[in-house]
Amino acid sequence: MGIQPTDNRDSDRIVLGLLTSVESDGSRSQRRMAAELGVALGLVNAYLKRSIRKGLVKVGQAPARRYAYYLTPQGFSEKSRLTMEYLSSSFSLFRKAKDDYGRLFTRAHALGLRRLVLAGKSDLCEIAILCAVDSPITIVAVVDPDETAGRFIGVDVVPGYSDVAESFDGVVVTDLQRAKNVFEEAVARFGSDKVFAPELLGLRPSPEQDVAP
Repeated sequence: MGIQPTDNRDSDRIVLGLLTSVESDGSRSQRRMAAELGVALGLVNAYLKRSIRKGLVKVGQAPARRYAYYLTPQGFSEKSRLTMEYLSSSFSLFRKAKDDYGRLFTRAHALGLRRLVLAGKSDLCEIAILCAVDSPITIVAVVDPDETAGRFIGVDVVPGYSDVAESFDGVVVTDLQRAKNVFEEAVARFGSDKVFAPELLGLRPSPEQDVAP
């Protein structure tokens, strides 16, 4: 099976991860690098070879007949460039999410939905909570099945909707990893008129999902 192609953003993420890993500990195995980056071993091997060809990484002999990898000066420069790009895109994401949730809360309030639950504990969840501070919306709780009961930025965190202690009017998707599933499950349970998602996630109810009675 060949290496799966990736888009430019994915490619830059893998290169940045590899360069960071090599800088931190160049003697770690490719298998460990793959596990840390969450990609296939073959993909790590391919990107390491490419980085060596480009002069970003050099390889040396390590004890026990293993290899050790080192960043070259060019590799350090590339790592710095990719880091700055990542930080810049992250800031752009923050601004986009902040604008999206601001508009979303305004729309929910206009519909008479003032007490909302956030679905998914993530960076988006944090941004949504901060946006709610400047709006007439009250965040009742954060629902995340992977989390035990607790608090997040002053908001109760519970594993399921049935665990929310107070009444709520609607659900806002703030999950990054499983956004589509979280959205569809919420729509199936509460109806599309009571479930909201920021534009940046690109989520829409499927045609067969009717508004819940």
